[in-house]
Amino acid sequence: MTGAPATAGTAAALISELTDARVIDLEQPRFAGMPMFPANAPNYTFMLHRRHEQGLESRTSAAGMILTADHAGTHVDALCHQAEDMHMFGGVPVSAANQDPGGVRVLSAEALPPIVRRGVLIDLVEERGERLPPRYLVERDELEAAAEHQAVTVRPGDVLLIHTGWGAAWDDPDYISGGGMARSSGEWAAERGVYAVGADNMSWDLPGYVDQVLGHSLPNHTLLLARAGILIFENLLLEDLAASGAREFLFVSLPLKLVGATGSPTRPVAIIPPEGK
Repeated sequence: MTGAPATAGTAAALISELTDARVIDLEQPRFAGMPMFPANAPNYTFMLHRRHEQGLESRTSAAGMILTADHAGTHVDALCHQAEDMHMFGGVPVSAANQDPGGVRVLSAEALPPIVRRGVLIDLVEERGERLPPRYLVERDELEAAAEHQAVTVRPGDVLLIHTGWGAAWDDPDYISGGGMARSSGEWAAERGVYAVGADNMSWDLPGYVDQVLGHSLPNHTLLLARAGILIFENLLLEDLAASGAREFLFVSLPLKLVGATGSPTRPVAIIPPEGK
């Protein structure tokens, strides 16, 4: 960002507005056995390796270790996560020089910036009156019609979120069968020049679905990550955001600087200005 530096007055005004704003958590809780895309298992384990016990001091402490896949739970995909014909976004070739057991050396998670963007929500549950059916494919016409009906304007640089209703089934073994976006929906998002997309399902794509045009599974991962450089957020929790009625908000996500990782766990939030502002 460029322009004149913030003064104490403008900083105070910003702080005041944020203090009065509503902050909605978009992260699902993490626990052992939570839903996981099969190819990325195992998912998450927490181990308490030091616990409170009587010892030499009155002060005691506890600490643990986290073992997690980089695509477990609510996370954002790094651009190195996908390649097409052995080329990542921007034509970067996959090679032994940039991929080894220690990670991917280009376009990986540590390159993901703090994300503070205009966010928009298209609520498909509101349109249908119920969550998407299992293994349902959302085509661009349905997204476009819902956006128009809900007066959602998707602009270049936005973070586009889709409420499918499956986030409420996070504890359900059938969560992975939730609906996903057809290739045409990814094309619709890319045509609008969004910065990132996300949904409250296992994957922006429908797991296991093979697109007949591209000839492979997860077509939107190719279109968005490998071709367009558009980030993908997965396993979001969008129930409270949808219930708020807000269709435009400030989206904030701070990915972890995990060197070499193909994605990052994150805790995104939606910030809604107080009424009347």
